Amino acid sequence: MTFLGMPTTAPRGVGNLRGDESFPAAAHKALQDEQLRRNLGHATTTIRRKSGAVIGELPDWQELREAGSTLKANTMARLPELLDQLEANVTAAGGVVHWAADANEANQIVTDLVKATGHDRVIKVKSMATQEIGLNEALEASGITAVETDLAELIVQLGNDKPSHILVPAIHRNRAEIREIFLREMPGVDPALTDEPAELAGAARRYLRETFLSTKVAVSGANFAVAETGTLAVLESEGNGRMCLTLPETLITVMGIEKLVPTWRDLEVFLQLLPRASTGERMNPYTSMWTGVTPGDGPQNFHLVLLDNGRTAVLADEVGRQALHCIRCSACLNVCPVYERTGGHAYGSVYPGPIGAILSPQLTGVEDNASLPYASSLCGACFDACPVKIDIPSILVHLRNEVPHPRAEKAAFGAVAYTMDHPALYTRAQHAAKLSRHAKKLPPPLNGWTASRDLPEPPSETFRDWWAKR
Repeated sequence: MTFLGMPTTAPRGVGNLRGDESFPAAAHKALQDEQLRRNLGHATTTIRRKSGAVIGELPDWQELREAGSTLKANTMARLPELLDQLEANVTAAGGVVHWAADANEANQIVTDLVKATGHDRVIKVKSMATQEIGLNEALEASGITAVETDLAELIVQLGNDKPSHILVPAIHRNRAEIREIFLREMPGVDPALTDEPAELAGAARRYLRETFLSTKVAVSGANFAVAETGTLAVLESEGNGRMCLTLPETLITVMGIEKLVPTWRDLEVFLQLLPRASTGERMNPYTSMWTGVTPGDGPQNFHLVLLDNGRTAVLADEVGRQALHCIRCSACLNVCPVYERTGGHAYGSVYPGPIGAILSPQLTGVEDNASLPYASSLCGACFDACPVKIDIPSILVHLRNEVPHPRAEKAAFGAVAYTMDHPALYTRAQHAAKLSRHAKKLPPPLNGWTASRDLPEPPSETFRDWWAKR
């Protein structure tokens, strides 16, 4: 059976989709960190500049975006049959496919597969899906050490930290902070290590080289899976992924079920969109693809774990399902004024920024992430930047309508609706509003709204008064 019995939401108590506090509370703390804002501002500005330059080279960028959007919508409409096709082709190529309804099942599957090899250490390719389900924590609880090999993920792991960006997990750290983490946590590091980027990268390379050569099990995610051929693809910039995908004896890939493309040719579109929108490159330095098992070449045991964890619940929402089109480029984060000031940790989920504000609440159930749909100014910059044209602002508004509202708020808006539905009351309310022309803040209990914004100044003359004079 390949039907997972969904939709349902991601389970509580496992993984990294729910924060310990609401976005407003976490954001308030983050805004006090001036160093964080400087780090974020510098990094996002640099990425935007690079991305804009390479996107500007393509005369058909908008057509590529439209193609990507259409391909994703088509894939979601045919997801069950394409997943069956993928399973058949992976199996025919010598791989083994596992279906995981949620984070608990996925973690158990991977843990059991690693234990079956007789090893207690795995190397990991950067993977949002494994962070989402809390795989590292599950492996550790079973006595298995997971070593992150992506440089930024390694920084986060050594610093006992959490990622704050989809593409650049350590974006909240500057090089001086990274040097201190390496000196404190990295075995065998040179005490004379400086904060020069080349030296930091060299230290990480030396630390990881022995691990690459001696670890027999690897865990990866996947950027894309081709249903037509059973091929998996990982795109990265450092070469660590290539090492993990070729050197070990066993490779376990955890992939969200939405990462499918129907045919090999469809990759053409996404291999142009993703690097330009994410890292500002014309193509990724390392694009690794593999199909099942090839005798004598690469891992001789390949397992693919297809992860739901709330995705079919998202698919069931005709408006919100666009969130599943995301190719994890992080372009929306890099242009978002809210993210640039608060950073990723304030979102409480492994998926921060605008895409996290619409994806996380749907994966967990809106009531578990009720504040995230409000983590936006609705400026629309994310929609303009998204390479697959996800209408994030519209989904945010849609999800705000799904959020459970406090009784007092319902009463207040009910009163507003009643007033606006009765012309005489509305006229008196307009005239009364003139009395607040010089007020910048609302009185309690309404002052929560004006805690971070000024009260708009009412016009000196209403439209009805203007009309009556004419």
